[in-house]
Amino acid sequence: MTSSNSRTSEFPIDAYFLDRWSPRAFTDETMDREQMLTILDAAHWAPSSGNNQPWRFIYGLRGTPAFEAILDLLVPGNQRWAKNAAALMIIVSKCYRVSSNGEHKPAYTHSYDTGAAWFSVICQAMKLGYHAHGMEGFDKEKSVDVLELPEGFRVEAAAALGRMAAKETLPEDLREREIPSGRKAVSEIAFEGKFSGEP
Repeated sequence: MTSSNSRTSEFPIDAYFLDRWSPRAFTDETMDREQMLTILDAAHWAPSSGNNQPWRFIYGLRGTPAFEAILDLLVPGNQRWAKNAAALMIIVSKCYRVSSNGEHKPAYTHSYDTGAAWFSVICQAMKLGYHAHGMEGFDKEKSVDVLELPEGFRVEAAAALGRMAAKETLPEDLREREIPSGRKAVSEIAFEGKFSGEP
């Protein structure tokens, strides 16, 4: 067992995984472009099927038009706290691969591979003293138009990155939710030999 960040694991994992969580309270500190590119450099070394590298990250740093454009894509409930983040991003994946003869074929693992790159974003951000919060709450259809995505790309998620602030900086109704969440037991998500859990 490992204990850190008000969490305890069942097995002796590294505390880094317990320290990772998705806060909403961010300071007013900014992030410079080099730090963002360092984070994205780490992400682009993630593994992918056939080295297809389907991930794409569209980002905006606070104080720029790109940040405001991405902020506008978020649902109002996320806008009210994400506006304080140092950076916002939309995570996109390429749904196809190109064969040696130039033919486009479906890439079955595009979302899986992009998820690996997203976790690399999280890890490198933490190494630089930031935290990241992924979001499903944004306008996916509008994102395609605003971000000028070409055909064959899927909008996966939005994310906010920043340095963590005290929960008292959040709107009152969000403060009680500003704690690291627990997880299901390992026995509920991992099965030897065949699926044996609840659907």
